[in-house]
Amino acid sequence: MRILLISASLLVVKFRSLFIRSPRRCKIIRCKSCSSIIFLGMDSRRYATRRWISKYMFIVVLILVTLSFIAIFDHTQNITSFLRPLWDTPPPPFEYIPHYYAENASMDNLCRLHGWSLSSEPRNVFDAVLFSNELDLLELRWRELYPYVTKFILLESNTTFTGIPKPLTFALNRERFAFAEEKIVYGFLPGLLASEVPPDPFLIESQHRTVMNELIRQSEISDGDLLIVSDTDEIPSSHTVKLLQRCDGLPSILHLEMRNYIYSFEFPVDYNSWRATAHIYSRWTRYRHSRQTDLILSDAGWHCSFCFRHLSEFVTKMTAYSHADRVKKKEYLDYSRIQQKICRGDDLYDMLPEEYSFKDLIGKMGSIPRSASAVHLPSYLIEKAEKFKFLLPGGCQRSPE
Repeated sequence: MRILLISASLLVVKFRSLFIRSPRRCKIIRCKSCSSIIFLGMDSRRYATRRWISKYMFIVVLILVTLSFIAIFDHTQNITSFLRPLWDTPPPPFEYIPHYYAENASMDNLCRLHGWSLSSEPRNVFDAVLFSNELDLLELRWRELYPYVTKFILLESNTTFTGIPKPLTFALNRERFAFAEEKIVYGFLPGLLASEVPPDPFLIESQHRTVMNELIRQSEISDGDLLIVSDTDEIPSSHTVKLLQRCDGLPSILHLEMRNYIYSFEFPVDYNSWRATAHIYSRWTRYRHSRQTDLILSDAGWHCSFCFRHLSEFVTKMTAYSHADRVKKKEYLDYSRIQQKICRGDDLYDMLPEEYSFKDLIGKMGSIPRSASAVHLPSYLIEKAEKFKFLLPGGCQRSPE
């Protein structure tokens, strides 16, 4: 594309240099008829040359316009993202609740600092996730929350949101989670194949959340219990869940702010992850992954997106989840390209940041800076650092399978 544009530009320059305004018809000198004939002949040739140049200028312009349309079509998503501050408005701001925590602080003091009070007894906690293939993050999550969670509720399907057949990854690896077996509430949702019905990924995702509501009701949850709703890779910290378990006076719905990471905990992005929620359960509670309140508890956990051990898992997610339409080219699924993107901290889809202001957009353009910090991360990750070294600083290399 770039070579074609440069070539077309050079043609324009060349033709423009040739396209010199021709003089008006030459004056005929009657006493030298031969000369007049010569002058008239020169004028005709110039007129023909001008027509020839005009025709090829039109062709060049047509090529340039065509290439421009191709470039715009090929980069529509980035153009839209770059112009987002002009056509979109940000949602209303959240009301942030400061989050207080110290390792040796008493629960009574922590509850009071948040404007709440210490409960006479801890409430039951139910953690519900839709599961695809994030085995490592699921283990980190359940190890982090195990001391405080009453039931782990998990739903998986034999197809992706895009209708691609998939193994029942959790069911096939259930022995890995034997430490939590007595707390697991497992659900299976048969999926429709893309060959049978053209799927709408967002509609299928919505169907999963509807089925999850029934599974939650079957888990013996009661009014007043704490229900955590988030994706598998949105991991609340243990001290956050303990705080919500032990304090009275909580809002009925509270978003949980999480620090965003991409590929591993070596690449922190920002604190803009807000979709995880904590609910004081009632019969009106629904499993949703959208904004439900203006209240949000600050710094409540970690959102590690595309934090996979194998390159094949990256491809699975890229072709399976609701935003699979971002795979515009086959080369996006090439292992060597994905590996390069991971170690550089670059976007897998070559997309611009999705921001509501030019200042934020420009500030986040380019590669994500590495962090050498492995402090304030899930405790099991540090305990088993060798097992999970791909999630820690210096561990960007991935195996294919």
